[in-house]
Amino acid sequence: MDKSTIYIVSVCDNRYAILLGALLKSIAQNHTSPEVINYYIVDDGISASSKERLEDCAKGSNLNLQWVPFTEAIASKTNLPSDKSSFPVNVYLRLMIPNFLPKEAERALYLDVDMIVEKDITELWSKDLAGKPIAAVVDRSELVSSEWGGIKNYKELGLRKEARYFNSGLLIMDLAMWRNNNYGDQVIEVVNKNKEFAFFPDQYGLNVVFADNWMELDKRWNTLVVTDVEDPCLIHFIGIKPIFAHYDGLSKYKERFYFYLNDTAWKGYKPQAKWKWMYNKLINKYFSK
Repeated sequence: MDKSTIYIVSVCDNRYAILLGALLKSIAQNHTSPEVINYYIVDDGISASSKERLEDCAKGSNLNLQWVPFTEAIASKTNLPSDKSSFPVNVYLRLMIPNFLPKEAERALYLDVDMIVEKDITELWSKDLAGKPIAAVVDRSELVSSEWGGIKNYKELGLRKEARYFNSGLLIMDLAMWRNNNYGDQVIEVVNKNKEFAFFPDQYGLNVVFADNWMELDKRWNTLVVTDVEDPCLIHFIGIKPIFAHYDGLSKYKERFYFYLNDTAWKGYKPQAKWKWMYNKLINKYFSK
């Protein structure tokens, strides 16, 4: 594997560009090793002004932002599941990463935009996958058989009750294995066949396809804001984001988010009212399919 270049991918729309700004700044500030980071951003309608702010987050660092138009990342939404969740359709774009990254990229690191990184990203990038196609961190629903989350029809799918269940917000992907096995198509097929069980759609499909075939990372590399963890490596703002006034995670993580955000062009940002959060959820559910 070429160790001189790191390939990272995130998918973002204009509403969450501010979250991506904090993420980029956190990576830039903590990346002290010499690798160049080619950061691919799948652009799902990011405005010109937001792009300018995001580019500014990378200035003076080893981050090279690469913009991938949504239509280039995925040629058609025809086969994408029309699930009943409030997640935007762009959650499935992580499955397309092997198709639009350059062929010389042997692995990729996928990150949700609602994250900040507290360590040098090289520590994560260099993890040994032990021959597995992906690496991830176990979710709050630690097993596929968990009553909350998990995979409700795991028995019908022939999955072991004790199989571990991961959060899909952070993935290290072996791109050669993905391309050779068409894993993205497999995940989409699984979700299409099991829509009534896919409450967390892409995560459901990924956990079915990769059951007992993924590398488990230290939990600190995907610290959920509802859990009190000492010395987290990466903080994941699941649920209500810190850009909203009714943020429901631990306050210490919100403080870290604004530590990075205040070093961007969004400095001094004031959290939005709850109705704007509700509006975003409705947009996702009814107009993004």
